[in-house]
Amino acid sequence: RHATVSDVAGVGALLAVEKHNAANPGCQIELRTFDTEGDPQKATAIAPQIVDDASIVGLVGPTWSGETKATGSVFNQAGLVAVTPSATNTALSEQGWKTFFRGLSSDGVQGPSLASYLTNTLGVKKACVVADSPDAGIGQAGAIRTTLGPIADSACNISVKKGDKDFSAAVTQIKGESPDAVVFASYYTEGALLLQQLRDGGYTGLFAGPDGLKDPEFVKAAGAAAKGAVLSCPCGPPTGSFVDEYTAKFGQQPGTYSVEAYDVATILLRGIDSGA
Repeated sequence: RHATVSDVAGVGALLAVEKHNAANPGCQIELRTFDTEGDPQKATAIAPQIVDDASIVGLVGPTWSGETKATGSVFNQAGLVAVTPSATNTALSEQGWKTFFRGLSSDGVQGPSLASYLTNTLGVKKACVVADSPDAGIGQAGAIRTTLGPIADSACNISVKKGDKDFSAAVTQIKGESPDAVVFASYYTEGALLLQQLRDGGYTGLFAGPDGLKDPEFVKAAGAAAKGAVLSCPCGPPTGSFVDEYTAKFGQQPGTYSVEAYDVATILLRGIDSGA
């Protein structure tokens, strides 16, 4: 039997499988990995490979909201359970898919929570919200703007494209509005570049964003500019023996969704062991 993993913290799922196999010598589970690179088009090419393999009985994934949206109907039609540890777009739960589950809450919770923290705790009075084109960015930005209400300056509701490297137009627009905060709703690659260019352009206000920014690579890429950034996440903090086991096994601290990947893999493993 195989379970598959397609997530940013795949080693979390791997830890669950290895612990299961050590405890169940008569039921050995193989973890097979597929790399979509987070690209919805590549994911649609890989999804049939997964459902056409009769030995695969469960999927830990997909990782990102865009690729989940693109492949959900394929897994649903095949009757293959797919439990994502990290895709947060709210609309994914509204597609009528019977085999799709999450191991975390959605942007319907995260977006308003971040917006409320910015206004109620940090006292932000004016914010520019920037989103890029993936489904996660659009959904997160919408949830954040709705909760911010008039605090979200309509003159700097900015859209950028995944893969962009030059954000000079956005920087100029933001500086012209002089917001207290810039909220970037998408992933760390573009987020780090935007933040660097904002600081280089003289912006001194708060920079914030949801879970797509919560990665050590964001700090590495943004460097000193990352200091003081406020990041939210619907993920659970790794604690206790899990941290010790994970670190001892892999020589690194758990990643953003290591806990969720471990949990959803464990749920699938228990389903296999139950005979279901």
